[in-house]
Amino acid sequence: MEKSNYTAKDIFVLEGLEPVRKRPGMYIGSTGVSGLHHLVWEVIDNSIDEAMGGYCDHIEVELLKDGMVSVKDNGRGIPVDVHKQTKISALETVLTTLHAGGKFGGDGYKVSGGLHGVGVSVVNALSVYLKAEVYRDGYVYSQEYCRGKRKANVKKQKCDKNLKGTKITFQADSEIFSELEYNLKTILTRVREQAYLVKQTRIDVIDSREEERKYSFYFSDGIISFLKYLLFNKEVSAIHPNMFYVHSEYEGLDVEIALQYTNEIESVELSFANNIKTIEGGMHLTGFRSALTKSLNTYIKKNNLYKENVVLSGDDVREGIVSIISVKLREPQFEGQTKGKLGNPEAKTATDQIMKDAFYDFLEKNPNDAKRIIEKCVISAKARTAAKNARENILRKSVFESSSLPGKLTDCSSRKAEECELFIVEGNSAGGTVKEGRDRKYQAVLPLRGKILNVEKVRFDKIMASEEVKNIILAFGTGFGDDFNMNKLRYHKIVLMTDADVDGAHIRTLLLTLLFRYFRPLVENGFVYIAQPPLYKIQKGKSVYYTYTDAEKMKVLSQIAKDANKIEETDGKKKITVKIKDEEEVKEEIDYKGVSISRFKGLGEMDASLLRETTMDPNKRVLLKVTIEDAEEADKMFNILMGSEALPRKKFIEAHASKVENLDI
Repeated sequence: MEKSNYTAKDIFVLEGLEPVRKRPGMYIGSTGVSGLHHLVWEVIDNSIDEAMGGYCDHIEVELLKDGMVSVKDNGRGIPVDVHKQTKISALETVLTTLHAGGKFGGDGYKVSGGLHGVGVSVVNALSVYLKAEVYRDGYVYSQEYCRGKRKANVKKQKCDKNLKGTKITFQADSEIFSELEYNLKTILTRVREQAYLVKQTRIDVIDSREEERKYSFYFSDGIISFLKYLLFNKEVSAIHPNMFYVHSEYEGLDVEIALQYTNEIESVELSFANNIKTIEGGMHLTGFRSALTKSLNTYIKKNNLYKENVVLSGDDVREGIVSIISVKLREPQFEGQTKGKLGNPEAKTATDQIMKDAFYDFLEKNPNDAKRIIEKCVISAKARTAAKNARENILRKSVFESSSLPGKLTDCSSRKAEECELFIVEGNSAGGTVKEGRDRKYQAVLPLRGKILNVEKVRFDKIMASEEVKNIILAFGTGFGDDFNMNKLRYHKIVLMTDADVDGAHIRTLLLTLLFRYFRPLVENGFVYIAQPPLYKIQKGKSVYYTYTDAEKMKVLSQIAKDANKIEETDGKKKITVKIKDEEEVKEEIDYKGVSISRFKGLGEMDASLLRETTMDPNKRVLLKVTIEDAEEADKMFNILMGSEALPRKKFIEAHASKVENLDI
C-alpha cells in the first residue's frame, strides 16, 4: 500500500473572513446578480433593525458611480469602544468577524432580521473597498478596508453633536462578482416593501450613477398602505368595503395582519418574520390560515346561515384573498440560509389566537362584509366540489381505460422522460405537418383545436370541464391540482409551437397562463420551451438562410449584397430592382438580383422537411426556455394580459406599443 502524504500541513485553517472569499456562495447564495444585491440587503437590514427597535426613522440608500453603494441611517451607530473579547474596537470586530453583532444575546436588539449573523462582515470581505462611518456623541469614527482587511485603525474626528447613526460605503469586488451593475427597480421594490413594514420610517433611494434621481418612501399606516398598494397594483376590486386589520401582542410576540377579499380567483398571501419575507410561509402563515377557516365556519354556524350545513375548507376561504401577515419575535428560527420559512411553533399559536378572535369580531361588527365574504367562499366550495369530481373522472380515465393518453396525441416510442419532447401545436393541419417532421423515437405531438380556455377568468370546475385541458393533463401524466406529481412527468421538454402571428401569440399566452397557474413546477424546473419557427427563407443560388425577425432578414440581405458586390449602377448611383408578387395570400416572394425571400405566415404552409430542419432538429433549431425570475412580476403580468379587467390591458398596450415593432397580445 502506498504511503499517505496526507499530513497536518494539508489542513488549511481559514482565519477571519477568508472562508467568505473562498466560498462566497455559502454566505450570499451566488456570485451573480442576486448575490451582488444581497450585499445591499445585508447593509440595509442593519439599518432596518435599528428602525424596528425604534432608534431610527430615516434611512438613505445611494447608488454611486463605479459600482459604489452607500447606506446611511440615523440610528444609534455601531459601538466603537474596545471589545472585551477581541481587544479591538467593537466597530472593527463587527466588520471583520463572522457571527459578531448585537443580535446574538444581550439587550442590543429585541427583534432583528439579520439572524444568520453574516451581515456587514461578509459585505466587507467581498468588497474591494469599504468605509464605515459612525456618528456618536459629537464625533465621527471612520475606518477603511480592502477585501476585509483594514487599511488603518479607527479614526476619530469632531462633528456636529446632532449627528448620529451609521454610514457604510462599499464597492463590490470584481474578482468575486461576474456583474457589478445594480438594478434600480430591484432595489426600489425591496426598499418599498421594507418601508411598509416599518411604518413611519422614511427610506430614500438616490441614484447618482448618471443624472441624479431620488425616490422617497414613507408610510404612516404601514401594512394597511401595503395592502392598498397590492390591490391597486393588481388592479382588482375588493368585494367588501371594510379592510380587516389587527395589530396585537401575544406572550411577547408581535402580530400584525391586514386582509381584503377580491373578485379574483387567485389569492395573495405575503408573510414576514422580523421584516424578512418568508416565501415558503411557516408557522405564522399556518396559524393565520387555521384561524381564518375557523372564524368563518364558526360565524356560519352561530348565525345559521346555510341549511345544508356548509363547512368551508382552507382552500375555499382563501380564494381571492389578498393578505399580509407580519410577525416580530425575539429569536426566530428560519429554515435554510435564504430564511424562506419560519419554524417557531409559538408564532403559530400567537397568530392563530390573535387572528381568530379579531376576525370573528370583524365579521360580527360588519355583517354586510361578512355576507359578501361568505357568499364568495360558498361559491368557491361548490366549484371546488365540481372540480374534484371532474378531476377524479380524469384520474379514473387514466387508470381504467385501455389507453390513458388522449386520442389526438401522437406519442413517441421512447419511455425515457429525460429524452422525450412533447410539441403542443396550434391546429390539426399544423399538427399533421409536425407529425410528419418529427423524430418518432423521442418527439410526441399534441394538436389543439382552436384557442384553449383562458384559465385566468374561470374557476377550477370550468377548467376541469375543458376537453383541451383534459388532453394536456393526460399527456403530461403528472395529474393536476392536489394530485400533481412531478415524478410522473412523461416529457422533459414541453414545447409550445404556434404561428408567428397575433392569433398564434394569443394561443401561446393562453397556454403559458395555464402552465403558470396550474403547472408552475414545470416552468420553475425548466421543462417548458417555446419553438421558434423562422419568419423568412432567403435564398440566393444554392445558399439558403432562415431568419426569425425583420432585423435579421435585413442583416442577411445586406451581407448578401456585400458578398455579391454586383449591385447595378445607374449614373454612378446604386440601383436595386425589387419585384413583389403574392401567392394565394399565404406567401410573399421578393426577387431582386437573384435573391428570393419567402415569408412564412403559418406552420401549416411549411412542409414537413422544412419544419424539421428549421424548428424541430435539436442540432439546428432555436428554442426559448420559459423561466420565472420574479414570480410576483409574472403574476401581475398574467393578471394584466389575461384578466377580466380591460382597462389595465389597454394601459399596458398604450404604454408599450411605441417600444416594439409588433405587439402581439
